[in-house]
Amino acid sequence: MIIPLDALSPDTLQSIAESFVLREGTDYGEQEVAFATKVEQVIARLKSGDAVLVYSELHETVDIRHPDDVGSDEH
Repeated sequence: MIIPLDALSPDTLQSIAESFVLREGTDYGEQEVAFATKVEQVIARLKSGDAVLVYSELHETVDIRHPDDVGSDEH
């Protein structure tokens, strides 16, 4: 199930984005990107629609995914 961003407080959205960035692991790009910058980038992608928040009832977890990776049963 996709969670609308306006259903969350700014603090909750921040916490979810921080958790997501921490789970993503080490940055192997050409330049190291600061944690705060990565979190801002995740939030910006969510706000622009390039990513969505998905709640899994089975696992009782929230994840961030690309909209194309979300099955029609999760809308």
